[in-house]
Amino acid sequence: MKKENGFALVITLVVTALLIAVTVEFIHDVYVETSLGKSYEDAQQASLMADSGVHGGMKVLGTILSAQEYSSLQDRWAVPLEIEDERGVLRVEIVDETGKLNLNSIVFPNGTLNETFFAMARRLFRNLKLPADLCDSAVDWIDENNDPRPGGAETSYYGSLPTPYQAKNAPLETFDELRLVKEYGEKTLHTLSPFVMVYNDGSGIPSSRINVNTAPREILAVLDEEMNDDLAGRIVEYRRTTPIRNPADISRIPGLETIGIGLQGRIGVKGNIYRIFSRATVNETIRIVEALVKIDGLQPTVLYWREM
Repeated sequence: MKKENGFALVITLVVTALLIAVTVEFIHDVYVETSLGKSYEDAQQASLMADSGVHGGMKVLGTILSAQEYSSLQDRWAVPLEIEDERGVLRVEIVDETGKLNLNSIVFPNGTLNETFFAMARRLFRNLKLPADLCDSAVDWIDENNDPRPGGAETSYYGSLPTPYQAKNAPLETFDELRLVKEYGEKTLHTLSPFVMVYNDGSGIPSSRINVNTAPREILAVLDEEMNDDLAGRIVEYRRTTPIRNPADISRIPGLETIGIGLQGRIGVKGNIYRIFSRATVNETIRIVEALVKIDGLQPTVLYWREM
């Protein structure tokens, strides 16, 4: 009898353990399903918020730029916007890409070297402590011939790599494409990203004029071989309170009376290509939309769109 009671107790314990295990598994499955459903909902909401941030940024740019003949860092679009409500947080930042040096401009549309912008690129790379040969590599990637420059590389080099490919011999289409160019590693791209862009305005012709109202000091300092950090600083101080409304007005800045004349043709005062970063956070879910847009009147043109 005792043996039977003992066996029954064992059976009872086993059954109880199985019931507990099944219950725990059921609760876990319900929790996971609920969590996944909630995460999916948060992700969808964050994506919609980030998307709306880009479209809102385009609307702001179109409205402001259609009403004035210049764009500057004093404009409302240049101030990051952050909105927070019960759904989450949305942050939108806008950067004028025409305040940067267009690397495609070192080569003319006909495939020949543009000495003026090539010299600007050389000065910029030198000031950023980057190898001068990087400029030759960029020229060889963009120009139409297969004759390598002294520090550059053409298809003969790229074809010898473990995973061979050809030199493009055409303008860069995205900044990330520089990863394919000889010696353009992640560290170099990180250093260049605040100062270099590669896009055109959709016409096929690189946007080369640099907006002196939004260009960083490092770009202003390389506009001409006679420019220096001091003169670049004077432009920054001048535009802090007085946006430059006409390229010729730069000659009004002390020290730039003569240099300013030589800058005509390579500078502008109004950007037309802007990068919009829109970051949305819903609970712990984050979605980022990055868009490059051309602003022409109130109708923007999207040149590039990426969601992360």
